[in-house]
Amino acid sequence: MLCTRLTNARFLTMDPDRPVAHDLGIWQGRIVGLDEAVTSLPAREVVDLQGATVLPGFIDAHVHLAWTGFKQNTPSIAGRTRVDDVLAAVAEAVARTRAPGDWVSIAGYDQRALGRHLTAADLDKVSDGRKLYLLHDSGHGCVVNTAVLDLLPAGIPHENGFLAEQAMGAARALRLPHSQEDLAEAIGRAARTCLAEGVTACAEAGIGGTLFGHSPVELGAYQLARDKGLLPLRVQLMVSADRLRPVTAHESDGIPRALDLGLRTGFGDDRLSVGALKVWTDGGMMARTAALTSPYEGLDHAGQLQDDPEVLTSLIVDGHLAGWQLAVHAIGDRAADVALDALERAQRLRPRPGARHRIEHAGLIRPDQLPRLARLGVSAVVQPNFLRCFGDDYASIMGEERAPWMYRGRAFLDHGIPLVGSSDRPVADGSPLRAVQFMVERASASGQPIGPDEAITVDEALHAHTVAGARACHWDDRLGSLTPGKHADLVVLGDDPRRVDTSRIGDIEVVETYVDGSPSRPRD
Repeated sequence: MLCTRLTNARFLTMDPDRPVAHDLGIWQGRIVGLDEAVTSLPAREVVDLQGATVLPGFIDAHVHLAWTGFKQNTPSIAGRTRVDDVLAAVAEAVARTRAPGDWVSIAGYDQRALGRHLTAADLDKVSDGRKLYLLHDSGHGCVVNTAVLDLLPAGIPHENGFLAEQAMGAARALRLPHSQEDLAEAIGRAARTCLAEGVTACAEAGIGGTLFGHSPVELGAYQLARDKGLLPLRVQLMVSADRLRPVTAHESDGIPRALDLGLRTGFGDDRLSVGALKVWTDGGMMARTAALTSPYEGLDHAGQLQDDPEVLTSLIVDGHLAGWQLAVHAIGDRAADVALDALERAQRLRPRPGARHRIEHAGLIRPDQLPRLARLGVSAVVQPNFLRCFGDDYASIMGEERAPWMYRGRAFLDHGIPLVGSSDRPVADGSPLRAVQFMVERASASGQPIGPDEAITVDEALHAHTVAGARACHWDDRLGSLTPGKHADLVVLGDDPRRVDTSRIGDIEVVETYVDGSPSRPRD
């Protein structure tokens, strides 16, 4: 007997051996068959989906759950375009705190909306003795007031209170870590948001590190969230590479640096596991810190690397030697050069063709870099909604020649480079359907074409958010397609993305999301 049979639907399985079905059978959280294999079997429950379209659950291969959850409950200045209005909102947040000396966090900071960066002097006017910390929406910088600057170690660089990249990490380090209870609640809030948009599995893109870590015991917070029933989807945790430390392992192991006890990619279970080692090589386009080979249009600099190239290379090579899958953040083309050089060296020292290393973002990839990505077998984990939300701005700072190289689609596929969809939530909109729409039409929210030659088909865009996402996370034996034997993770849609006008894909209703055969909204 089946636990559940879903019927009267158009199942787009993403499995080339059986692309479409109308019935799907579930037993103990697994798909056991399609169509004639299950239609005659008794089932405890038969669910008539009334002609809906069903896909494998979307996989977000790059997301920040804890950050998303905290941002949802943090005062925000997003959308304000005047400095005076921003300062008024900060003053309101300050007034809600208890005492001088308190930290006040503000979300939604983006200098582009204001025409300039805020300064410490600006914030001092409304701080009333508090320590102010405004996190840039990119996550690659912050602006603080003088009370915070006075606490920083000597020599930390800043521009009138704006701290970028590693300097931002120094400001973060001044604060007490979040408790595991608070982290678990934040993770749960973000996970529920993902589930509502059809995401059934995701990769948390960096825990425990200087840039994005929230606690030295952050992994435990995810375990707590699962134990408390706050984790309704599957989560794989990328560990920040700055957690590696020298070890004296046996000489034959060839492991110069590792996490305690040799923990590495693959540890865990189907609901919560350790994924890739996350390495940051540069910053971001929003903060103008992505490392380019030539300057940004209209600016006199080309961004920055997180460290000396040899230091970054050593970190990447050591992670590879320790057995990790690597997820290397590289947005600018100069950062991509560093990442590719390091991955090439690592594979030369110890070939691991099945490692499935990844370039996170691959935001600006020159034509000459495409064959190198292909030869190394790395995946390009892109965020299409970056260009949908910020494409006009990004195109202007890249210029006419480079704009078509941003967050590519067609070129990756044509070169045999696995193309993986993701969101980087909360930096940009997390909706997989809106990301699919952009990948097909390659137009920003304003309608401006952004690299139209990089457009791909709807099927290819759906593949990037299902099959390719599963493969990038080493989940392809259990997730990514509606294939018998795999987990019954699926999303029920109000329309077929392949049959509606491209401009409507992002607005298709997510009717229901199933994980292990159970709906996110239990039926009466």
